[in-house]
Order: sequence, then structure tokens, then C-alpha cells
Amino acid sequence: MQITTIGEILIDMTQTGTDANGNAVFAAIPGGAPANLAVAARKLGVRTAFIGCVGNDAFGALLAETLKRYDVDASALEVTDRASTTLAVVTVDASGERSFSFCRKPGADTQIDCERAPEAAAGADILHFGSVSLSSPDCRGTIVAAVKRAKANGALITYDPNYRASLWNNEAEAVSIMRSVLPLCDIVKISEEETALLTGHEEPEKAAETLLRQGVRLAIVTLGANGAYWRYGSDSGMVPGFKVKVADTNGAGDTFFGAFLSRIAKHGGLTGLTPETIERFVRFANHAASITASRPGAIPAMPTEDELTEE
Repeated sequence: MQITTIGEILIDMTQTGTDANGNAVFAAIPGGAPANLAVAARKLGVRTAFIGCVGNDAFGALLAETLKRYDVDASALEVTDRASTTLAVVTVDASGERSFSFCRKPGADTQIDCERAPEAAAGADILHFGSVSLSSPDCRGTIVAAVKRAKANGALITYDPNYRASLWNNEAEAVSIMRSVLPLCDIVKISEEETALLTGHEEPEKAAETLLRQGVRLAIVTLGANGAYWRYGSDSGMVPGFKVKVADTNGAGDTFFGAFLSRIAKHGGLTGLTPETIERFVRFANHAASITASRPGAIPAMPTEDELTEE
């Protein structure tokens, strides 16, 4: 099975330190959660494709080259003159945690073609999306149309809601829109910071149960270094994480979900999935995410299959 991702691809202007005068120093790092996930899964041996849009500028060329370098099918990547490539300014604190601001008024990531994207998504085996693209009225309808088209054609739909407050008019709007797509989704991964936002419950167990009541088939709540909780039907479990010295958490969540979905793709979907298999896949994903977090950068830090074992 191939994993197709749709949504934002952008440049993470990530703080790497300060200069002799105390000024922040930034590196231009390819990013965007759906693009990150496509690379993460491809590095783990699964065919992937990306649907999105970049500006006709140097940053857009860098992003297109990055997808090519990591062998992600970018035939549905559009280039536009209507907007510049989107920038996310990422500052990192001493513990490796991030904060975000965006240069996106509009950004090229919001200019995905409303006809081409659903057509490109129509043949997906697994179609993955996130909530950053849903924050923009310019492309929200396009993303939802692509998801509905893929689902109607039998695709497995996966969703990773990433709440970035600065992209929304207010929290109430974000909650309403981010929750509205849950009935379309088969697999949903949320972080512990977003459980209350998406479900009204902070506890992973209650959050996952709520997601299943919304129509989700398999729910995963990531808990950072503590691992991840999962629920599938009446089965559930907690899989401990891997302890590492954190260098940069940017991309760790995308690596986790990309690694997990790479195993789902190799398994052939959800058919015949057992609790033991899910535990093994989550452990694999925890390991992959821990390696990414232990290295600087996002895409360059993502592990290859040779660095991991599926026990």
C-alpha cells in the first residue's frame, strides 16, 4: 500500500542558537507535518506521495528538491505565483520544546488546486492529512473534498490534528473545524496536549474512547517520552517510550505516525489487525520518534529502517 499525504509543505525557520551579539540564528529546514510524514514513511521502506503547493521561489525549489531527494512522489506538487512559500518560525527552548509563528498571509501551502487535489487523492491507498491546512478557508474545502473522494474510493483515512493557535481566529473555531472531520477518519493520532481540545477529556483512555464514538476505528494518544496509548474497538494498551537525550522535538510526532502508518501499509491496512500487532507497531513508532528527537532537525533526523527493529 502507498501512503499519500496532503496539506502543508513549508520552511521551518528554526532557531539554532545565537551569534556573538546575542541575535537569534535560524536555519531554513524543510517541513510541514504531512510532508514530514511522507518522508518518514518513505525512509522506512513504504512508497509515499505528497499533494500540496509551494511558491515559485527559492524556498519552493528547496522543498521540491527535498521530496525528490527522499524519493517521495511529488507529481502532484503544485508551484504557484499567487503566494510565496510558507514559513514557520520555530523557536526552541532549552528542553527542546518548540513554539511557532507563521508567515502565511496567504502562504503557498493554502493555494492547493480545488480540482487537481481531489483527483490526485482519488487513487490513494492511505490518505493522510492534518489540521493546519484546515485553518485556511482558501484550502479547507479542497482538503475535505480530497478526503471524501479518497474515502469513497476505499482509501484508509488518517488524521493528525496539530493545533497552532496563531493560525486560527479563535480556539472555538479551531475546535469546531478540527472535530468536524473526525467522522471521515479511520486512524487518528493526537498528542496529550490536544486531548482536551479534540475530545473534551484530558485522560488518554477517555480521549481515545471519545474518538471511537465519533467514528474513528483506531485512536492513538502520544505521551512524549512516556510512550503512547492506543484503542482499537474494545482492545487498548499502553506502550512505554524510549528514553533519550532530547536535541529537538521538531518532527518527532510526524516520525511516530509515519513509522506507525508504514507498518499499517506493509500489513495491508486494518484487516486482521490484532492487539499484539498494534503493540508491536506502536513500539516501532516510539523507537523511531525517539531517534528523531535525539537529533537536531526534522527530516534529516528521521531514522531509516536499518536503524530500527520490529519486535
